[in-house]
Amino acid sequence: MLDIGFSKLFIIGGIALVVIGPERLPKVARMVGTMLGRAQRYVADVKSEVSRSIELEELNKARQAFESAAHDVQRGAQELHQDVDQALSSMGQSLSAEDEAQWNLDPHVTPVYVRTKKNWRVKRGAIPTWYKHKAGVRTHVQSGAARVARFRPHRSA
Repeated sequence: MLDIGFSKLFIIGGIALVVIGPERLPKVARMVGTMLGRAQRYVADVKSEVSRSIELEELNKARQAFESAAHDVQRGAQELHQDVDQALSSMGQSLSAEDEAQWNLDPHVTPVYVRTKKNWRVKRGAIPTWYKHKAGVRTHVQSGAARVARFRPHRSA
């Protein structure tokens, strides 16, 4: 790049002092420093963007290689399925529906989640009533007004 040593910088600074003047030299030096900082940040941003694009290209190549390997495995599995079908048909047998479902190689078919039937009321009902009374567990729902009326002192007439 540029071969600027300390002596050349000293000469440039002396000429700038004479041309610009001592009162404006600090402002100009500050402005030159900020411009150099901006230029360095811009160069660093460009370098990081280039490295990011290179990494993205490498990731795309790896993804394509992975996808091609997956397709090869899927093709091999389909060929194996066809060979098994041919072997079974030559023997006069065929796959059952469960075996067909097991050999299904369609990637768009997802298994369906079946929620287990857990009933919390059964668990609550399994606790004996005497234990609920002893532990202070409420067994009946009571509205706020009924609760206030229950604990309100009775008037004696």
